[in-house]
Amino acid sequence: MKRNTLLLLPLLGLGGAAALLAARPAVPQAPPAGRVPVVVELFTSEGCSSCPAADAVLRELESTQPVPGAEVIALGEHVDYWNRLGWPDPFSSAQFSARQRAYASHFAEGNYTPQAVVSGRAELVGSRRPQLLHAVAEAARLPQATVALSCPAPGAVQVRVSHLPPGTAAAEVLLAFTETNLATQVGRGENAGRLLRHAAVARALRPLGPVGADGTFAATVPLATGASWQAKHLRAVALVQEIDSRRIVGAASLPLAASQATAAN
Repeated sequence: MKRNTLLLLPLLGLGGAAALLAARPAVPQAPPAGRVPVVVELFTSEGCSSCPAADAVLRELESTQPVPGAEVIALGEHVDYWNRLGWPDPFSSAQFSARQRAYASHFAEGNYTPQAVVSGRAELVGSRRPQLLHAVAEAARLPQATVALSCPAPGAVQVRVSHLPPGTAAAEVLLAFTETNLATQVGRGENAGRLLRHAAVARALRPLGPVGADGTFAATVPLATGASWQAKHLRAVALVQEIDSRRIVGAASLPLAASQATAAN
């Protein structure tokens, strides 16, 4: 486990919320029947020798879904504060370092790598599989907002939120895009010579706006993806997160390849 004692770079500006687009109604894709979405964020780095084991655990949780009643939604968020120590992680971002720092004020352990954060409520070393399974199971028992994701038209993603859990404080909606099947042959640093295979890598995380006073939110946003991203391995993830506590009170995920094909027909 590697503690962060370095000065982090400031959060990169994201240019505000994505522009809203008009769209026809669409039938959202629901999570697997009887499973509650639970977001597991892994703060990791290719420069950290303790991180590959945590990546492996998160990949296994996402692919096998071993927690009864839970749908693990994985977000591999690569921090950038390791980059100056010998290896620049190609998936790293100052945004994810800042997001981890925002969580740190709520946890006694602060921030380190590899750190797993479950539903914004609990943190632990990301390679500790039994404890991670327990945290996911506990999070799956909590009330959840209704979150629906769909692709109403090619090149667009629609997010709808309703029925927030009782007592939910001011919350915002975020949209992430993750990519699986990514690997890097590391040339320098603590992992020099290793081929690292990653859990669902967070390619982007964008704020869409606050949940309304009536507890609802609806937006259709452009599907803006990077030129190097592999469409068949992309997934959209919507998060409903309390602004002050950082607790995630609702989530949904949607594989984009099949959804875009359906929207085109």
